[in-house]
Amino acid sequence: MPRTPVSRGLPDFPWDSLADAKAKAQSHPGGIVNLSVGTPVDPVAPLIREALASVSEVPGYPTTHGTPELRAAAASALARRYGVTGIDPAAVLPALGTKEMIAWLPRLLGLGADDLVVIPEVAYPTYEVGALLAGCRVLRADGTMRLGPESPALIFVNSPSNPTGKVLGIDHLRKVVDFARQRGAIVVSDECYLGLTWEAEAYSILDPRVSDGDHTGLLAVHSLSKTSNLASYRAGFVTGDPALVAELLEVRKHAGMIMPTTVQAAMTAALGDDEHENEQRERYRKRREVLLDAVRGAGFTVDNSEAGLYLWVTREEACRDTVDWFAERGILVAPGDFYGPGSRRHVRMALTETDERIAAAASRL
Repeated sequence: MPRTPVSRGLPDFPWDSLADAKAKAQSHPGGIVNLSVGTPVDPVAPLIREALASVSEVPGYPTTHGTPELRAAAASALARRYGVTGIDPAAVLPALGTKEMIAWLPRLLGLGADDLVVIPEVAYPTYEVGALLAGCRVLRADGTMRLGPESPALIFVNSPSNPTGKVLGIDHLRKVVDFARQRGAIVVSDECYLGLTWEAEAYSILDPRVSDGDHTGLLAVHSLSKTSNLASYRAGFVTGDPALVAELLEVRKHAGMIMPTTVQAAMTAALGDDEHENEQRERYRKRREVLLDAVRGAGFTVDNSEAGLYLWVTREEACRDTVDWFAERGILVAPGDFYGPGSRRHVRMALTETDERIAAAASRL
């Protein structure tokens, strides 16, 4: 029988469709201001680079589980920064970037064609991709009422949201946890933007006020790409239910999903230091203020955007028309249709450009 390529079961890679808009923005006399992908542009803090270099001569294989120091640093950082207590360091597992972890979670947890995966109505595309790679059914739903009698196997939540910047309150998160426990579902909470809040307080799914101190059936995914600028390091981790983390560890050991020793050391340093993270948050806050004023001054509405690295912008037209409007001014933004059928009248604007480029975008607007 002929082989069926895996890629045929996946959507087109969304960023490929921005080639024409990117070329138009690049032709602007003042150069492109790329507010589309949201990749960090600020340097990695010296203490993190020093930690990475300090073990660069170590030749042996690292462990899939990560060093005890890394796992302890992650548990301590969650307690110190977000009030998440009761995490056993043994229930922390490094990830080669959280996109990889999210994409493979349904498969690593043994889900298949008989299983339903719930993702937000407006969602980071990798939630759907992960479900499709496992052969699961996918349903977009922001509330449990839409699920009716369904008993999903896995529910993704994302707060603060990428792309909208929306923050889910404690009551909403508690309802999701209660529903999942009644139906036997796993909840995976993407918390990569938890450290970037502007107009609302965000909560982890593992917060005692949400979980009542019981992490059974709950997983939280965290990234160091955002406030520590470690996107190039591919540095993240998952934690929560010790039994689920242990299962992920066993599978990942067999599959060779191992974080390099150097990155483990860098993560340990980053998780142990709050000063560099506070400095980066302040950079993004200032850039957000400049861009927010400029976008509103140009006649756009900014919805949600209470937290995270993005502004969720609309002027009630097709998102690709808005993308072209910005591209004519040398600004590249991401169309809302990347994130689901319910977001075709919005664009996403990242705060991840230099102060000079953000000022250039504001001037053009």
